Amino acid sequence: MPVPRSDKSEMRRFTMIGFSKLSRAFAMLAAVVFMMVSTSSGVAHAQSGAEPAATAANAQAMDYLLGPGDKVRVTVYGEESLSGEFFVSGTGLMSLPLIGEIKVGGMTVGQFQTAVQDKLKDGYLKDPRVSAEVLTFRPFYILGEVEKPGTYPYTSGLTVLNAVATAGGFTYRADKKSVYIKRNGDTSENKGELKPSTLVSPGDTIRIGERFF
Repeated sequence: MPVPRSDKSEMRRFTMIGFSKLSRAFAMLAAVVFMMVSTSSGVAHAQSGAEPAATAANAQAMDYLLGPGDKVRVTVYGEESLSGEFFVSGTGLMSLPLIGEIKVGGMTVGQFQTAVQDKLKDGYLKDPRVSAEVLTFRPFYILGEVEKPGTYPYTSGLTVLNAVATAGGFTYRADKKSVYIKRNGDTSENKGELKPSTLVSPGDTIRIGERFF
């Protein structure tokens, strides 16, 4: 028995609707899969990019030279009574539980960790594990043509211009083109061009000279 034309049209219409819904479903599924793959790739990329930066920061921290005024957190794993926060004295010494005073001035953080471990091995602990972290860096000093010369706390990434701003800014007599810096441990100061990128290290002495014209 032949199917009436109206019924055929209705069947084609329902078939087309079905294909349309199926196509939309496939499109939505493809979009979800694409988003999942993109997100996973992005996370992996971010993690791979973060690791070198973290490694570089850790390496820089381990190479920092300890000196008078530094405050260091020392952790001896499994030995809470031996852990704590300690200062480097004006003579470069640090007094620690059990091992007493140890000369740390001029040591890197990594060398300090090794020295403490070796001292603890010598008759105190069988296999000590020690970590150290600088909590407060020694201050910097700024003199000369700034509004408030003096001693100020050091912060990571400090520049000469930041230091000047901390000291209240330049005086009207200041030479804003050059700066004198005596690096921590040096016996004399060095003159250089005053650039926005000129960095200050913990313990440095900065001097802003007077202009003569």
